[in-house]
Amino acid sequence: MDSFKTLQDSISAALKSTTLSATNLSGADIAFQRSLNPSAGTALDSQNARLLQLAQRLLENAAASSDAVGPKLPDAEAIDGNWRGVVDVIDSLLEKADTSLDEYTGVVKRISPGADQAAAAVKPRTNIAVQPKHIPKPQLIFEHPPDNYQTGGFRPLLTTKPHAMVPLEQCLKTFRDKRDREQYPHPYQTEIEAYEYPSEMYDQEEPEKYKPFETTSATFVDTPEALAEMLAELKKADHIAIDVEHHDNRSYIGLVSLMQISTRDKDWIVDTLKPWRRRLECLNEVFADPSKIKVLHGAYMDIVWLQRDLGLYIVGLFDTFHAARALSYPGASLAYLLDKFVGFKAQKQHQLADWRVRPLTQELLEYARADTHFLLYIFDEMRNALVAVEKVGEVLSKSKETALQRYEHPIYDAEYGLGRPGWFNLVSRTPVQFTPQQFAVFRAVHKWRDDVAREEDDSPLFIMPNHAVFSIGRYMPEDKAALFNAVQHVSHILRARADELVRIIFEAKESGVNGPDLYVTLQRVANLKEAEYARSEATPVKAPVPTPVVATQQPVVAVEFDTKALRATTSSFWGDLGPTEQRRAMSSVDVNLALPLPPLTAEIFADANGIADSPSPVHEKPTFIPKEDRPEEDERTDIFVVKQLGGRKRKRTDAAEEPVESTPRLDVMQGDEIMLEDEDPETVKRREKAERKAARKAKKEADRAAVAGSLNYDEDEPAFDYANAPSVLHAQDKERQERKGKDRKGRKEKKSPGGFNPFQKTGDAPKGLGRAPAAQKERAGKSRTFSS
Repeated sequence: MDSFKTLQDSISAALKSTTLSATNLSGADIAFQRSLNPSAGTALDSQNARLLQLAQRLLENAAASSDAVGPKLPDAEAIDGNWRGVVDVIDSLLEKADTSLDEYTGVVKRISPGADQAAAAVKPRTNIAVQPKHIPKPQLIFEHPPDNYQTGGFRPLLTTKPHAMVPLEQCLKTFRDKRDREQYPHPYQTEIEAYEYPSEMYDQEEPEKYKPFETTSATFVDTPEALAEMLAELKKADHIAIDVEHHDNRSYIGLVSLMQISTRDKDWIVDTLKPWRRRLECLNEVFADPSKIKVLHGAYMDIVWLQRDLGLYIVGLFDTFHAARALSYPGASLAYLLDKFVGFKAQKQHQLADWRVRPLTQELLEYARADTHFLLYIFDEMRNALVAVEKVGEVLSKSKETALQRYEHPIYDAEYGLGRPGWFNLVSRTPVQFTPQQFAVFRAVHKWRDDVAREEDDSPLFIMPNHAVFSIGRYMPEDKAALFNAVQHVSHILRARADELVRIIFEAKESGVNGPDLYVTLQRVANLKEAEYARSEATPVKAPVPTPVVATQQPVVAVEFDTKALRATTSSFWGDLGPTEQRRAMSSVDVNLALPLPPLTAEIFADANGIADSPSPVHEKPTFIPKEDRPEEDERTDIFVVKQLGGRKRKRTDAAEEPVESTPRLDVMQGDEIMLEDEDPETVKRREKAERKAARKAKKEADRAAVAGSLNYDEDEPAFDYANAPSVLHAQDKERQERKGKDRKGRKEKKSPGGFNPFQKTGDAPKGLGRAPAAQKERAGKSRTFSS
């Protein structure tokens, strides 16, 4: 308890100091200091980026020990937007601390999965930290050791293809991806995309209880004979749970070190580090069987690892991670689901164990078995919950997308740093300020680390951590002592190749004097990725899907329409449309349908009486119609039809003035009038101008009369003479005052002693309701506000 008290005091002191510093900063005028001193603004930005990075790392570490998912904090504004997620992580940690304290003080006791585990808990646990650090690399004795220098597309490891709709030979034809690289398609792409989940996935059923953990044990499969026995048992099952343990610290591309498989009755743990590991391909007889549901949790990387190392593919996947997201659970980890549905507390510290250790300890075996032993029961519970909220289809669709993942060889791009092993993602996530020389050193060291990792078959992080690469780029050490001081934690491989790295740094420093700038290069890469994305969106590249071999397949009939016969050569409005080749390009598009349609005959376009619609007539240009051949006009109105006159409509005024006997003719130069033969165009223009002038004058007179009427002007009153009028403030014109001294009711107003009273018109406003006597006050239910 004293050690905990000491830790608590140290944490409290650190928090107190941090809080005081933050409070002092909030009282300073940071914005003013930033505008006053540009260097201070640069320093503030650098410190803000550093604090944000520390907060993100602290949040990730805290989320790894909690049931919540930590949010991403790309910038300062994201803190406010994702504050709810930060609070969830802190709350989860506080709840775990509270539970641990209760267990420590004896208030509550942890529910043990079984007596055997309780007895095993008394035994001293194997400390992961003291496990042997230098284990002989198992990949050195593989029948097919990994090749870290492959640059083409990943060729599937399959030698046979069970449950195939498309033969294996057709699945090994390459295609070009969006970056013009040769790739192999997913061999089970057709089978996964055409797969139909059984109807029971959409029905609620009673969950099948798992067998007690303490009364069962797992079978360790490390021989071909044990593999054959396990395969025979798996063929009898309808539901299979699968999990994988991966190791990537002492291998460049990684190793599938263990595979756990469970049915409703049995558990198996398969050793995948045997030299004959490629023989595990026979499990495709079960993994690719569409009649069996395969349940995995977070299978995104498991799918890639299985096909990369063992040539295994999953058809009929159900991913419980997608189910947890669809159900909006506060946690989506397997440990959370085990605790929620089973009450089993998984010891997740074993997740980071070195799974290459042989023989496996009892603790590691029990931890590995727990990942699949309860998974089918969790699947039953989550399926029922998904059916209740009608989200089964969403989870199955995402599970199919996960099963279609393809492995690709890690290709290093030294110029732009793209790809999984490249430097672009590392720099874009870290706020750094490099000069051209520093940037050149950083790229050279990063490339050297990748080359050494491929050669030694180790992880690049084992050769040198990322922060060491940034430190070397920042300080550009010139000798081994400065190099070891910048790296601090030096691996045995780096110590052995220190002279080689110093030479690489020196050459990069010299070549970087006139080298590219960091931000210019990042912008160029961003533009390249944006253009590549736009190109892939415009012409998406998909792996070719071979046609499945189906015996009863019906041929698809393509119906082509002769669209030339459906287009007219002339238009009633535009006239002749010209040759067909000069029309719009749209007219040359042929309509092809993949569905067989009945032939378009005349009966289809027939009306209700069985008479087919006749094709549209070809209209000719309008011609002049003589007067004697025109239809008689209706004398009740002056409306006439333009077609009857053989020209355009003319104005009514002209129609009234012009003689009817005149023969009209069309004049395309005159607006909407019909010219008469006995009129001169100049005369018509002068008459129209006079009419427009008269119309404007009449409109002005009407407007003037309307304004005068609205203001009650006296037409006989002479216009006011502003030049000779007396002062308004000292007006002495008695005659005008007498004339204006009467209000609208004819009563005389009181004259102001000063000559001009600016408030004398205020009495003309309507008066409000006077004060009513006490006997006439308003009563409930009736208002006198609008009484007259």
